[in-house]
Amino acid sequence: MTRLDLDPAAPEVAADTTYLAELGQRVRRARALRGMSRKTLARVSGISERYLAQLESGAGNLSIVLLRKVSRATGAPLEELVGEGEQPADWPLFRELLRRASPAAIELARKALDGGTGDAPPTPRSVDRVALIGLRGAGKSTVGRLAAQRLGWSFIELNHEVERAAGLSVTEVFNLYGQDGYRRLEQKALRAVIEQPGPLILATGGGIVAEPLTFDQLLSSFFTVWVKALPGQHMNRVREQGDLRPMANDRGAMDELVAILSSREPLYARANAQIDTSEMSVDRAAGALVDLIQHADARARIDRGSMNV
Repeated sequence: MTRLDLDPAAPEVAADTTYLAELGQRVRRARALRGMSRKTLARVSGISERYLAQLESGAGNLSIVLLRKVSRATGAPLEELVGEGEQPADWPLFRELLRRASPAAIELARKALDGGTGDAPPTPRSVDRVALIGLRGAGKSTVGRLAAQRLGWSFIELNHEVERAAGLSVTEVFNLYGQDGYRRLEQKALRAVIEQPGPLILATGGGIVAEPLTFDQLLSSFFTVWVKALPGQHMNRVREQGDLRPMANDRGAMDELVAILSSREPLYARANAQIDTSEMSVDRAAGALVDLIQHADARARIDRGSMNV
């Protein structure tokens, strides 16, 4: 008999070890998705950075109370952290929509998921309302503003709209109201922008993809473009701006940036189009964005015309 055969509890211990490792990875992903360094999470949650490191490595023997603190600090629902197995990428959105849905809407959703046919896809429309998503340092604000000037469109930064509505800086909003408070203000500001008439380019914060309902509103109301860059260029541009949120004074800043980008890439990839600003001057990147918008608009007009025939 092997040693494992002599210990009937061994398989259960192995399963627990695997679960703790997966739980640690979910905590790390939740933190990275929201752009929080481990130091920031420690400060917000009141849990030591050393313990969080053990938790993320799968070595932490955590209590439900501590996990609840992590949930509150990151804004990730507790059930999302403790669940077993991989969930579909869109599950956070489904969960939030189900929570708010009427019984009739839930019934329709059930029928659709059970094999019913949905509505026809929406008719393509002109691409004259564009939202830029992506990590800080990709060039959303600088390139978006210049592209809007060339097109004769309005340019809006969502963070500035949040600050204007709150009467506080983004940093002050986070300090006073936390991650959840900022996201609520961000969603409200986005709805206000959606109601504004006329063509525009909207630059969003890098973490907008972490909030399912807000991101879904953005995707359904704008032609979205993922503005990309290499991790090193993200870091250099952020440093040049004198802004290291959320990685200031963190020796592992590049590792944190890569983790954030990795956790958000599947969400950024839901954009209608992508543009890579790596090794591009601002002028060239703005020209590339204008070309992308104009080509997408031309295709949308052709598609709409063919559907009306």
